[in-house]
Amino acid sequence: MEPWNDTRLSEFLLLGFSEEPELQPLIFGLFLSMYLITVFGNLLIILAVSSDSHLHTPMYFFLCNLSLVDICFTSTTIPKMLVNIQTQSRVITYKGCMTQIYFFLLFGVLDDFLLTVMAYDRYMAICHPLHYTVIMNPWLCGLLVLVSWITSALYSLLQSLMALQMSFCTDLEIPHFFCELKQVVQLACSEKSLNSIMVYSGVGLLGVGPLTGILYSYSKIISSIHGIPSTQGKYKAFSTCASHLSIVSLFYCTGLGVYFISAATHSSQASAVASVMYTVVTPMLNPFIYSMRNKDIKRALKRFFEMPGIRITG
Repeated sequence: MEPWNDTRLSEFLLLGFSEEPELQPLIFGLFLSMYLITVFGNLLIILAVSSDSHLHTPMYFFLCNLSLVDICFTSTTIPKMLVNIQTQSRVITYKGCMTQIYFFLLFGVLDDFLLTVMAYDRYMAICHPLHYTVIMNPWLCGLLVLVSWITSALYSLLQSLMALQMSFCTDLEIPHFFCELKQVVQLACSEKSLNSIMVYSGVGLLGVGPLTGILYSYSKIISSIHGIPSTQGKYKAFSTCASHLSIVSLFYCTGLGVYFISAATHSSQASAVASVMYTVVTPMLNPFIYSMRNKDIKRALKRFFEMPGIRITG
């Protein structure tokens, strides 16, 4: 097949989950519901943290940033998929695909870094409580978030620029519901070994690296909790970490599984289904996990909705 250069290539086809027409309304309704829950749920966390001065602490500052990134992360892929289902079209333009790759990587890596920063915050709070307020000052918290943004932006820019150098053939069908970089690289007709190396190296460095840091932090946290004499103290210390551990487990298990397990099975359909877990389900569950297990968030939301002008009376 003759490679197409960038001036002739105009669009890709996103195959999604199923070609069956009768399943499209079900898929549309399911993903629209999950998207709306994700947006409104994470917006509630942002409003709760912003409106309550008692929550202006490092832990909730990072949680607020995570909720914002989760909204952006999901908005990178789901709206386009919903539009395609509604219009009965599978088309995404070449420029739209490259743009989607950039922002998907940006917010995905940001999620990764913020989860790591939150683990470090819990490590400092539990293992070094006397120095916590001094070390985790507003300047350091802002710096950690800023470095996360800059690193994520540079990484996604590098991967996107490398994707722009690839040439594609007439087979432009992506067996996914969004322009996932690994799937796009596989479609290239030009030499793609360097791109593949970059994809898996990036996953290794930005996936396994932060995960190692998280696991190390929690090994120290568990050791410190074990040394707390009272059962109530142990429970209180662990309860502040349980929500974060739940999100980390779901995000990393499914995210890393997409790249490594699917590479072994060569199943594009399995990869697409697994991607739903960390691109849609994890951001959707984030507000539920943090709000249901967190009394401070519940109180802040209650105060917010009881504010003058917002109170709803029967």
